[in-house]
Amino acid sequence: MPQPERDRGNGGGGMIVRVRSRDGLERVTIPDPNSATVGTLKNLIQSHLGVPIPSQILSRDRNLLIAKSPDEAASLSDLTNPFTPLAALGISHGSFVFLSYDGMRSVPGPVGAATVTPAGSFGRKMTMDDLIARQMRVSRQENPHCESASFDRDAAHVFQLYVNETLAFAIKRGGFMYGSIGEGGAVEVDFIYEPPQAGTEDALTLLRDPEEEKLVEAIAMGLGMRRVGFVFTQAVGREGKGEYTMSRREILQAAELRAEGGVAEWVTAVVKLEVNEDGAADVHFEAFQLSDICVKLFTEGWFDTEAIDGDPKVSKMKKDVVVGTKDLREVDNDFFLVPVKISDHKVLTPAALNLCDLAFLQMAIQAFLKDL
Repeated sequence: MPQPERDRGNGGGGMIVRVRSRDGLERVTIPDPNSATVGTLKNLIQSHLGVPIPSQILSRDRNLLIAKSPDEAASLSDLTNPFTPLAALGISHGSFVFLSYDGMRSVPGPVGAATVTPAGSFGRKMTMDDLIARQMRVSRQENPHCESASFDRDAAHVFQLYVNETLAFAIKRGGFMYGSIGEGGAVEVDFIYEPPQAGTEDALTLLRDPEEEKLVEAIAMGLGMRRVGFVFTQAVGREGKGEYTMSRREILQAAELRAEGGVAEWVTAVVKLEVNEDGAADVHFEAFQLSDICVKLFTEGWFDTEAIDGDPKVSKMKKDVVVGTKDLREVDNDFFLVPVKISDHKVLTPAALNLCDLAFLQMAIQAFLKDL
């Protein structure tokens, strides 16, 4: 939690300069602004804030507070010459300067509060990023918002048949799942719409057409259905080595679609080819939800979306998060996945449509859209 502002100047008139450090926001009051220099400011910080001048690194750049090394901090310091007038640097009443220092000090809190020593575990100094990370703890979510996911057998068969027999699971393929959400969060998937897309072994790019999607939404609405999730296939030659459920790219794409969907019960399904005990290949469906903390991290911009190299089994963060007892910037993707029970069902299409089942409807939608 950010520290409250503490006016620790002389209590009289003069120019107030706000000092932001790892301990929060404090203020010093400069009695004579016209003659004040960098040296004046450093002396006041020493006398009123208790930070010795030799330990002070001052800058007008807020990046000083997230510097990773003393050399990096020193390179950001632009308040080094003690004879430079503050006015010449644009520092006036209410200006911010940023302070970094080594060591520890006692910081008085509000009147009546206990003295706070700004240090982390075992005396390690705390930065603002450390404080934020303490509030962003990543742990496994035990229970999904979706009680179960049930797939219409024919709709699932149509989707996997093309991927298996035509694409041979050589590239990725995906589609939006439409159906309904029952009591207790049970999701029923009745048909799958496959938007225009380009797939490779490692990545799936959706070439989405807003007008086409409006037509699909209208058809679904007419059937009393809605978009309830996304399904994609794993290519047999996907990136990296070792076993993992979803790669970093897939987590990011799933999080983006989940955030767009705006449905708490949103399901992400994975289809892959597995070798059974007899040595034959079977098509296998799995269903997951992304954890609430995963969605929060994505919507608040914590994921490093530019980092595409490295181990695909982990997601990279822009800042440290707490996993267990450690501050980390790489999180195992399994922490973000909440398994959902999966089953199948057979849909009885409304008689007014005069269709035998929704698998036919799925093929009809795809054919209709291709003719547009």
